[in-house]
Amino acid sequence: MQAIHTIVIGAGQAGLAASHHLGRRGIEHVVIERGRLAERWRSQRWDSLTLLTPRWMSRLPDDVPDHTDGSPGDFLTAAEFVAYLERYARDRGAPVEELTEVCSVAPHGDGFEIVTTTETWRASNVVIATGWCDRAVIPPVAADVDHRVHQLASTEYRNPASLPSGGVLVVGASATGVQIADELRSEGREVVLAVGRHRRAPRAYRGRDIFWWQARMGSFDVTIDELPDPDAARHEPSGQLIGRAGYDLDLRRLDADGVELTGRLVAADGARVRFAADLATNMLDADTRLNGLLDGIDRFVARHDLDGHVPAGVRPQPFVHDGPEHVDLLGRGVTTVVWATGFRRSYPWLHAPVLDTDGEIRQHRGATPWTGLYVLGQRFQTRRDSNFIGGVGRDADEVAAHIAARSRRTHIDDRAPALATT
Repeated sequence: MQAIHTIVIGAGQAGLAASHHLGRRGIEHVVIERGRLAERWRSQRWDSLTLLTPRWMSRLPDDVPDHTDGSPGDFLTAAEFVAYLERYARDRGAPVEELTEVCSVAPHGDGFEIVTTTETWRASNVVIATGWCDRAVIPPVAADVDHRVHQLASTEYRNPASLPSGGVLVVGASATGVQIADELRSEGREVVLAVGRHRRAPRAYRGRDIFWWQARMGSFDVTIDELPDPDAARHEPSGQLIGRAGYDLDLRRLDADGVELTGRLVAADGARVRFAADLATNMLDADTRLNGLLDGIDRFVARHDLDGHVPAGVRPQPFVHDGPEHVDLLGRGVTTVVWATGFRRSYPWLHAPVLDTDGEIRQHRGATPWTGLYVLGQRFQTRRDSNFIGGVGRDADEVAAHIAARSRRTHIDDRAPALATT
């Protein structure tokens, strides 16, 4: 049995950001990681993946960011980002315990007992930094697909050569789905893409990366407390983007390249699958959102007299499309389904009453209803960029400050809420 002040669970960007800010405050802690440091970036990403955020946005706290003037720049590969996280942890002496899986976290006295595969710990505080992209969602309809069709989650996809020969149905058209569909099609595969709700965005607009504009406009500084519907914001689909300068990846491009677009997948009967007649509606909605974003940029340019400093705005062309309502997979030569249908969070080892009816951790700005238990890396946890690599540091600073303040108190009610929760 070992005693320590704070335990951080997860050694990805959120866990390392937490470690940095705890270390700055002199708070004794250890970071527990079930695999290797940055395990998900190593083993649950496809080979050609590049980060969606430009290099200048992909830095952790107190690391000097690359200079940017907003021009579309370069993007780290997943392997480069793993190497970056390794350097960051090493340079800061982050106390990471790799290959250590958490079996149980339970309240114990004024703190917690944490049982792992290598050690049992007692800690006053626990920070859950396992992230937003925890476990891939495979919808129930997958069970009704013909067993001759190979199925896998996007986290298991590596490259086109790793799949059986033949066509591929990609289900889900946010960032992951469109990138996988694009790669498969570029390798000559027949691809069907099932499209649900999505957001469309250009990689760059008016000569600057789309994220540069959003950062300058303060979009990433909007807090969860300013939103009328925080839950809806946390579950917005990610934009159709690829981490490649000068490359707009959206449904129009995929259609032009020969990808067959359909509506949302709603049912399967063996090899025959059925799609909702909602493709055109979802495309119109995505175009409306796109124009709202670009209108906001144009207003920002006008308000700050930037017209003479940036090119005129050239907008992506509107695109509305209808798709088939049924496809015979085997008849079409489709031998694989890739499920790019999002993620859920799962905490089977957590034995504190902080989960809501959907199994999500109830928290406000990282503090859960149980004193001493915190979370990091949640989508829109505090701000719009809370689960971005470059945004998680601000949340980590708040959580570390809260832990430090709690440590300074002499009387702690271990059943009182740490902060009001949402």
